Amino acid sequence: MDTILLWVLCLCLSWGVVNILFYGGRKRGNHTPEWSLPPGPRTLPIIGNLIQLGSLPHRSLTELSKVHGPIMSLKLGRVTTVVISSAHLAREVLQVKDVSFSDRIIPDTITPFDHFKFGLAWMPVGPLWRNQRRICNAHLFGPKPLDSNQQLRRKKIQELVAHVGKCGETRSPVNIGAAAFQTVLSHLSNTILSMDLTGSRSESEEFKEKVWQIMVEAGKPNVVDYFPVLRPLDPQGARRRMMVYAKWLMDLFTGIVDRRLQARRAAGGSESKNDVLDALLNICEDEKEGLDLNQIKHIFLDLFVAGADTTSSTLEWAMAELLHNPDKLLKAQAELHEEIGRVRPIEESDMTRLPYLHAIVKETLRLHPAVPLLLPRRAGVTAVVGGYTVPEGSQVLVNVWAIGRDPATWTRPEEFVPERFMGVQMDYNGQSFELLPFGSGRRICPGMPLATRMLHLMLASLINCFDWELEGGAAPASLEMADVFGLTLKKAPPLRAVPSPRNSS
Repeated sequence: MDTILLWVLCLCLSWGVVNILFYGGRKRGNHTPEWSLPPGPRTLPIIGNLIQLGSLPHRSLTELSKVHGPIMSLKLGRVTTVVISSAHLAREVLQVKDVSFSDRIIPDTITPFDHFKFGLAWMPVGPLWRNQRRICNAHLFGPKPLDSNQQLRRKKIQELVAHVGKCGETRSPVNIGAAAFQTVLSHLSNTILSMDLTGSRSESEEFKEKVWQIMVEAGKPNVVDYFPVLRPLDPQGARRRMMVYAKWLMDLFTGIVDRRLQARRAAGGSESKNDVLDALLNICEDEKEGLDLNQIKHIFLDLFVAGADTTSSTLEWAMAELLHNPDKLLKAQAELHEEIGRVRPIEESDMTRLPYLHAIVKETLRLHPAVPLLLPRRAGVTAVVGGYTVPEGSQVLVNVWAIGRDPATWTRPEEFVPERFMGVQMDYNGQSFELLPFGSGRRICPGMPLATRMLHLMLASLINCFDWELEGGAAPASLEMADVFGLTLKKAPPLRAVPSPRNSS
């Protein structure tokens, strides 16, 4: 296992560079007295607290916070890391002092193709970041482009329902996460590129596997991030693997962009599909806009990787929780039957009449945030948080997984109870710091409006059109609810369930 390899490499290789490491530590100009740091667990020589991360860091850090408090410091190799595990401290970091913590710690696996310089999620806040954010809002995530694509979303949901219906006819189990991934990927690729990247279910599975491997490599502990002198060696091979996966996607996008440019030239500039790619190419032609073809490919990399994976994963968790708690599923189906009926397709305009469905999504995001530690932030200056010093250059992790299960905020925090959100003014838009699946502040996930529209539509359609049982007739209580950690949180094993059409009366 890679985590075990990490510890062995740390122990064996770090001794050979210990003098360099210690010398480099003494030379740091931003050294902060240890007494002013947040409390934290005792450190081991050289490796610090690395061994305490384990294979599920979000869970390990949550357990440590129960001992050391909602703000704690760890030494991960040579990296001082501050972990935030409460809503009020998350507000201090993400809102009150957002400017001080708006930049990223860059994992070594994000360096292939210089993605950390051009990817919206990773680049520093500045003119390029603001320009890309503005472009994405104007052409993808703003109210106008979202409303204009309602018909396409409706079509893709109908295709999902048709696929599930065919499985129901043969009593074949549906891989919920894979089916959702194909739907989201098909919607994104048709919106952005006017083509369907899923092609066939096998091609969709290949794309899904590449995306998941990118999430794994970007999220799991990597020894070179904690001991920078080891970067040239890439001892775990993480950067090399990431290069392979990222190259596969970048080559795909390069081919698509090149073919579109050739078609535009052949048509004398009159060829237009009126999609996002055309809009971006038009922007590229205006030098004042500061967008080029390389940036377009990096935008696509973020959109297709983050957009498809997080939304489909959350849908899978929501379905898993409903199948694990059949009384909640029946309650959701009753609301849909009363408000919508079972005959006509569900429309986006129906969503305002489905408060219990919204509560299910919120409760799913509370228990299973797609990015449990958000993306790592970097302290741009030495700052005081919760009365403790956070040194300049420190890594800051906001454990939204822990915040969503904090017993000081939530009653029965480990249970799936959508009712807790009924009649409560709490949302996931970055203003309710008890519920932060998309983050907050200037770094809040820009794709949230699109993701939540797709999520509500898919979930409502699947539970309104079909009854569900676990594969093999397994009892709801036996459903495995374990997770696998990458940059995002994946259900393990995948959810497989058998649908049967609901009576339309």
